[in-house]
Formats: sequence, C-alpha cells, structure tokens
Amino acid sequence: MASVPTGTTFYVASALGTVKTVTGISNAAEAVVTAPSHGYSAGDTVLLNSGWGRINQRAFRVKSPTTDTFVLEGQDTTVVGFYPTGSGGGTVQKATTFTQITQVVGVSGSGGDPKNVTYKYMENDVEGSINDGFSATSSTLEMDADSISTPGYAAVKSLTETQTVTIIKTLMRSGAQVLRAGTVALNEDPVLTDGQIAKVKLSINGTGRVTRYAS
Repeated sequence: MASVPTGTTFYVASALGTVKTVTGISNAAEAVVTAPSHGYSAGDTVLLNSGWGRINQRAFRVKSPTTDTFVLEGQDTTVVGFYPTGSGGGTVQKATTFTQITQVVGVSGSGGDPKNVTYKYMENDVEGSINDGFSATSSTLEMDADSISTPGYAAVKSLTETQTVTIIKTLMRSGAQVLRAGTVALNEDPVLTDGQIAKVKLSINGTGRVTRYAS
C-alpha cells in the first residue's frame, strides 16, 4: 500500500557502545558475523566496519544472536568477487542510545544513484554502459529553529563538534526503517523567510549505502 511522509520520525544514535572485534564474516544469503562475546540482542542496531568495502561503515540490525555470532539481517554476501572469503573482519559497535530529532519540517536528499561508465568498441556503432557503484548519499533535515531546547538538537549539535560517524534512523508510519551511517553537521544560523517559521538545517553525509527494512 502507498504511504505518505506524515508520521515519519527521525532518530540519531547519540551514543555508541564498546568497539567489538569482528574476526570474520561468512559468505551467505544472510551474513553471519563472528564477534566473540559481543553481548548483542535480536533487533539491536550496529555500526559495522569491515574489510569488505560494500558493507564497510554501514548500519544493520542484529538477527539470531549467539554468544559469539550474529546475523546481519538481510545482507547477502554470497558473491565472493565482492566479498572475498576470509577478508571481512573489522569492528562493530552497538547503538546504545537513539535520540529523536523532533520538529522536522522538511526533508531533502541526494545521491545514492548508480554511477555508470560508458564505453564503445571500435567495431561497434553503439555505446555500452556498465554500473560502477553508487554516488555518495546526503540528506538535509530542516528543523524548527525553536527546537534548540530539545534533546535531539543537543545530540546533533554535539555530534557536529566531534564529527563522529553515527547512525541516523528514519522510521516511517508503516513501520519501515531506513538506517544510514554517516556524519551530521548542524548549521545553527536560522533561515529567516517572510511568511515562514525560522528554520535551521541539519546535513547528513552518508559513509555508505542505506539499509532498509520493511518493518
């Protein structure tokens, strides 16, 4: 069923837990991460740093945890050309606190589109095109300037100062989630337009592709 933006809420991981070592990630339809004594629970959101570039600095949900392993929900790593066996290790951190960014009045985004390389063989009169990854993602949230006293404003202001990679979660009214790893930058200078409320802009610069869940 179609959905509308009304009811969408935004959250920022204002605190990340202890860095855990990832000793390996399997090649599977849903990748299994080995992180000894990770302590995570099903449904936790984690920030992954991996030797596999396609999932490096991306956010995922935890599924089917055991003492030393957990599944990256929905992440397929079966293609060894992209995910060379034995080289996916790195680190992982749990988002321990999500703080809601309230009083959002507008959202815009760009990037994430496929990048194409065009080529032509001398013997052909028609060009070909192949995919070469995706462009960098970015989003802008327009917030009521008077939200300055809210916890969300304080959280993104602090993260702007540190430029720490964090997780931004978008929760739609349908229950669908979008997870984006990246940095945030809050411009506290109010935008003043006659006939409109005063607004400030929060820029979100992604470090990888978003991860989307249906519910």
